[in-house]
Amino acid sequence: MATASTGRGLSFLRKLSEQTQRGLSLAGRPQLLASFHTSAPLEVNKNWERKNLQLHPPQHPDQPRRPAEIHHCRRQIKYSKDNMWYLAKMIRGLSVDQAIAQLEFNDKKGAKIIQEVLLEAQDLAVRNHNVEYKSNLYIAESHSGKGKYLKRIRYHGKGMFGIMDKVYCHYFVKLVEGSAPMVEPKSGLDQAQAYLLSLRNRTVRHSL
Repeated sequence: MATASTGRGLSFLRKLSEQTQRGLSLAGRPQLLASFHTSAPLEVNKNWERKNLQLHPPQHPDQPRRPAEIHHCRRQIKYSKDNMWYLAKMIRGLSVDQAIAQLEFNDKKGAKIIQEVLLEAQDLAVRNHNVEYKSNLYIAESHSGKGKYLKRIRYHGKGMFGIMDKVYCHYFVKLVEGSAPMVEPKSGLDQAQAYLLSLRNRTVRHSL
């Protein structure tokens, strides 16, 4: 019995030493990650800044000059994407100076963040995109997106608890060189007619 127990102990120690050496040998190698990931919201519009690297074919002398386009964003902002959407929609279609002036008199937290992003985009336009006058820009696109939410525990009474979210959002903006195009305001009747026309022209699959 003593010989059998000694043999089992030696085999256990031998296996333990082999596992330790195997772990040390794999320490310098890149570890394999799990087959699932939780950073899907961070991949939304991941190519937004890469649009600044897009190359266009050369233009003929008789063609009008192609206006510069600047794509800029800020990610993982500690702010609600819905509240950010209202501010992003407010400045859509305005010139940069008008948008900064509108945000200057807004006391919301998201207004200060969007103002910082617009100033950064102005600086990028002058430094990297050959824009002569930083005021000669207008906001062509402005929208927000959902960031990566963090789950946290909210403690209740009598040993109960709930799950709360730490919300984050992304903000994306596109500046185009030139003056903002004039858009004719639509009345409520025109908007209703356009909505009904879109409903009539839609395609409903598997319908009669």
